[in-house]
Amino acid sequence: MSGTGRRQDEVRRMLEARPQPRVPAGLAARAAERGGRLLRRRRALRRLGLLALIAGVVVFTVWAVVAQPWQAPPAGTTPPLEGW
Repeated sequence: MSGTGRRQDEVRRMLEARPQPRVPAGLAARAAERGGRLLRRRRALRRLGLLALIAGVVVFTVWAVVAQPWQAPPAGTTPPLEGW
């Protein structure tokens, strides 16, 4: 018998053996509650990230409209020469 078949037989014997270990009362309810809590937290973080992204886009847009970085800077003029 190969190693895989022997392992499968051993697992089958363990699963079919009696008595089965007792599951704590309320385990499913606690697991569902924890899962719901994790989903709510993940949803809140996703919304917070989206809100931060939107705020960044708004701030960048306002800066771009005010600063107008696409225009060339005004040409500098030399100060008047005095004392020649």
